[in-house]
Amino acid sequence: MRVFVDANVLFSAADPASATRILLEALFSHATVVINEHVWEEARRNIELKRPSLAKRLEKLKPDLQFSSGQTMVENSQLPDKDQPVLNGAVASGCSHLWTGDKRHFGHLYGKTVQGTRIVPATVLADELIRQGWL
Repeated sequence: MRVFVDANVLFSAADPASATRILLEALFSHATVVINEHVWEEARRNIELKRPSLAKRLEKLKPDLQFSSGQTMVENSQLPDKDQPVLNGAVASGCSHLWTGDKRHFGHLYGKTVQGTRIVPATVLADELIRQGWL
């Protein structure tokens, strides 16, 4: 399983007491967790602005993340320009899943597969991990 994670996932996972962190750590043990520079910079920027006390904890996640520089163009006119690199990165990286908590922008894609990548919220991903015995 290759899971591309959105910046909002990294933002939440920077808090070691969060459920998102628990789920991410399960993925680190059993899957490949992928991001791109766009996602990393967005997560870092948001942590610095909103929760600077967690900046060092975000940095501690970095060694367990696989950075992808894959490029592709997936046209989805319903996604804002700032979110297009997230979907493009997940598809270009050959990820089985794109995990995002951004229901406002990605909600219309939840449960759908775009060029081989299934877009899921945390609850769906957690259910899959439970079924596989990883949680």
